[in-house]
Amino acid sequence: MDERTTIAEELRARVGRSAFHRSFGMEVDEASRGEVVLGWEAREEHLNLQGLVHGGVLATLLDTAMGLAIRSALDAGRRHVTIEMGVHYLRPAHPGRLRARGRVARIGREIAFADAEVIDRQDRVLARATGTFSVGHERG
Repeated sequence: MDERTTIAEELRARVGRSAFHRSFGMEVDEASRGEVVLGWEAREEHLNLQGLVHGGVLATLLDTAMGLAIRSALDAGRRHVTIEMGVHYLRPAHPGRLRARGRVARIGREIAFADAEVIDRQDRVLARATGTFSVGHERG
């Protein structure tokens, strides 16, 4: 089994153990060290009062993509937590299949940086985010 397959399977298992992520409906489509692509179906219950996908839902997707990208590059026994995130909404998001691609920019001893984008079926970028994450050792 190659590294990409192992990373993707580990992330799928991690997402599968989380009630939040399962209920949200995110799926790990692809993963390699430092990069993750999530798939997600925007449905009626994710819409705001204007009939568009709610920005908070998109922010959750972006945050998760960045976090899992960092997770994919951390050694066992380390953890990460979002400490800051900025989001730019570029186009309205409509119901249907969306992808979120997260990438690590840098991981240091205590701080990591990542970015992500949400993309629709026509490969249009709908939203972009950057994030800062605290990284450390898991407490036991």
